[in-house]
Amino acid sequence: MGPVSEPIRPRRRGRLARSAAAFAVLLGLASYVAVHQITGSKGTPRCSVGTGDNRYEFTPEQASNAAMISAVGTTRGMPERAVTIALATALQESALRNIEHGDRDSLGLFQQRPSMGWGTPEQIMDPVYSAGKFYDGLEKVPGYSRLPLTVAAQKVQKSGFPQAYAKHEPDATLLAAALTGRSPAALSCTTGEADGLPGDPEKVRAELVRAFGEKAAPQAVTGGPSAGRSAAEPPVLVVPVRAVTGAERAGGPGADERRGWELAQWAVARAETLRITEVAYGDRVWRAGQAAGGWSKVSRAKTSAEPASASEAGDAPATGGETVRMRLAQ
Repeated sequence: MGPVSEPIRPRRRGRLARSAAAFAVLLGLASYVAVHQITGSKGTPRCSVGTGDNRYEFTPEQASNAAMISAVGTTRGMPERAVTIALATALQESALRNIEHGDRDSLGLFQQRPSMGWGTPEQIMDPVYSAGKFYDGLEKVPGYSRLPLTVAAQKVQKSGFPQAYAKHEPDATLLAAALTGRSPAALSCTTGEADGLPGDPEKVRAELVRAFGEKAAPQAVTGGPSAGRSAAEPPVLVVPVRAVTGAERAGGPGADERRGWELAQWAVARAETLRITEVAYGDRVWRAGQAAGGWSKVSRAKTSAEPASASEAGDAPATGGETVRMRLAQ
């Protein structure tokens, strides 16, 4: 009997040790998650659009490039379908990254070739220029909005893989709906820490004007160390909504709201690049410091992207939807 029972004890002790180790790992993981939820730590910066199974995740770099492509299209008066085609094309050609290499002399978001007349390397590496050149080509395609996406894209790109664009249509459709403003509060990012680098109001202004034209220039900049203001106040840009022109913006119900969401989600998509820490529009606010990301509903005077005087007066966070407010890192 003795010899039979002896081997059992070591195996049992081994199982107990392994169970204890596994429990310790799970406890540590649970503590890590709890701390991150409480403190707002975010880990790797990520962006997303859509919900559930109908969701696309991407990086802040990709979001910034997608936002520029969309803004160029709508400012030219192109419809949402054109923006979808452009985004799907850039997803296939460069994964929405502004790369300095490619097949032969191909460059940039759309892998355009200087030797084929697309422009100089410096021009092609500018997302605004390269997107504009793509839209130039797309506008010359008769009935492009009624063609299958991959056919329309191929007529511009003349790729060796003409069917490759089709697989990106679902993700491009989600992106276009958000970035043109049709899908409110659909795009969100969890960005990295500011690392002590402040946002530059003049740079944000220049990028807004470059993307949407002079009518998108901020009406006012509050806070910041300039013009005698306290350095403790973060800069806040107040961007007009009704002044922006773009695709399908001639008027009609909801046109101003859609325009506002276009500007607001452009700002979120470019938040890491431009050091934007908060965006407010209507009764929604996005904050870079929120671990879960997403847009939160706010009551009156609850957003820090609102001047103190307005907060004291109890005004709505984004003045009734007439402006988009962007707060920058200090």
